[in-house]
Amino acid sequence: MKAIIQRVTKASVTVGEEQISSIGRGLCVLLGISAEDTQKDAEYMVRKILNLRVFEDENGRAWSQSVMDKELEVLCVSQFTLQCFLKGNKPDFHLAMSAELAQPFYNNILEQMKSAYKPELIKDGQFGAYMQVQIQNDGPVTIHLESPTGPTDAKQLSKLEKQQQRKEKTRPKGSSESGREKGALRSKTDSNASSGAEGDVSSEREP
Repeated sequence: MKAIIQRVTKASVTVGEEQISSIGRGLCVLLGISAEDTQKDAEYMVRKILNLRVFEDENGRAWSQSVMDKELEVLCVSQFTLQCFLKGNKPDFHLAMSAELAQPFYNNILEQMKSAYKPELIKDGQFGAYMQVQIQNDGPVTIHLESPTGPTDAKQLSKLEKQQQRKEKTRPKGSSESGREKGALRSKTDSNASSGAEGDVSSEREP
């Protein structure tokens, strides 16, 4: 699971022409759920988000208090695009959990937040909707957080990119080019046959 956590002075979510959610000072959390996330990932993210010390204390000392310490608001927005990896220059989202499974999983995360904190201070976007998210970042302060059991570490992303590059290299060539290659192959075969090398083909292929 991945999250982009931003300290904000205010944030809001609009769907169509209607503002469906807004907060004042607090945290705006963009949350991307992967296909392999479990309850452990959810518990880890909830704990870290609510206890992340990105606020000053009463003496002005930075990085001292969490959103719960300050009794501020949290706005969560589901964002599957955080689970993308690149195929060349095109984002691929196959690592994201399907919408049918992600929605109840995401709702469970919200319930865990409300249970661990004050439910009236936990706000939400609209799952699956086309949203306009207004974020007034304070600082700016932006934290990228991943659950430790998440599958999309750097090594896996590198592996996926290499696999895609190999696929692109082995992609069938254009019809004209493949036709020339076939013609050259036929010429070579005919030449071998006319020279009496036909019976030697299998032995040539062996080491």
